[in-house]
Amino acid sequence: MMLVGISGNRLKAEDKDLLAQKHVGGVILFDWNMKNPKQVTKLNKQVQERGALTINQQSIPLFIAVDEEGGYVARMCDKWPDGKIPSQETIGLTGNPQLAKEWSKKVGRSLKTMGFNLNFAPVADLGMPSERSYSKDSSKVTNFVDAAMDGYAEEKIISCLKHFPGIGKAVVDSHIDGSAINANLETLEKDDLIPFTKMIATKDHIGFMVMISHLSYPALDTENPSSLSKNIITDLLKGKLKYQGLVITDDLEMGAVAKHYSFEEMGVRAIKAGVDIALVCHEYKHILAVREGLLKAVRAGEISEAGIDESVKKILKTKLTILQAIN
Repeated sequence: MMLVGISGNRLKAEDKDLLAQKHVGGVILFDWNMKNPKQVTKLNKQVQERGALTINQQSIPLFIAVDEEGGYVARMCDKWPDGKIPSQETIGLTGNPQLAKEWSKKVGRSLKTMGFNLNFAPVADLGMPSERSYSKDSSKVTNFVDAAMDGYAEEKIISCLKHFPGIGKAVVDSHIDGSAINANLETLEKDDLIPFTKMIATKDHIGFMVMISHLSYPALDTENPSSLSKNIITDLLKGKLKYQGLVITDDLEMGAVAKHYSFEEMGVRAIKAGVDIALVCHEYKHILAVREGLLKAVRAGEISEAGIDESVKKILKTKLTILQAIN
């Protein structure tokens, strides 16, 4: 129930500990992990060999993820097999959703060749800065996100809708600090939530994750940011929208939450709110702190084993589906 970053472009002692001893469920790679496709392929192979579990003679793979949105948010840009990947905004401005599918298929094929099985894309937010959104218009975003997800699905890559319930109206970058989006549910349902709602209603939930933002929505929860909010995750996403797939936090090291909560506390609050996977991208000590907080909460009965079982069953089902698709 944790997906974590590793320290470099080869496995160090702390990475091996996370994979073989701490049994994290997956890793995410960044530019500091990636020199060229050959090196990445070798690293991902080593990650799987170290971290995969065997249950009832069945090998259970790790999630190996990357943020390959295109444009500003892309890894290994100068050596990516497909060349420079256009931003979502650039693709959206063409007015042709088929291009979103074509690019997601290209990216998906390259990811699969290098040993990835999860891409934290597409962005389903409206009007994000740095060219990260297909459009400011909810219907256009929906059409392009729909096409992109189809492309990833055809290449057997898990996609990820982000950042629920929509951060296009944000005025502060959640990497830096938290902020509130002052929109009520009715406004969100007519705008920011539409791409998420349509994909949840029409796609196979086993094929994608939903990433929860760290921003606050006072009309939905007066106390908690969305990634720690039962109202938003359990009641809205899982309840009202009937999403049954995997829910993952955005990076818990972002200032929006890390400046306001301890790492021991954050993972516990996220899981209790309904999250299935806690994402911790950078510091080994932060990964250990989140893990220790979760273990203490389970031993104290603060997090139920039934809840853990429910999440782990979904994780295993998704991972086995990956295996079947690849094989």
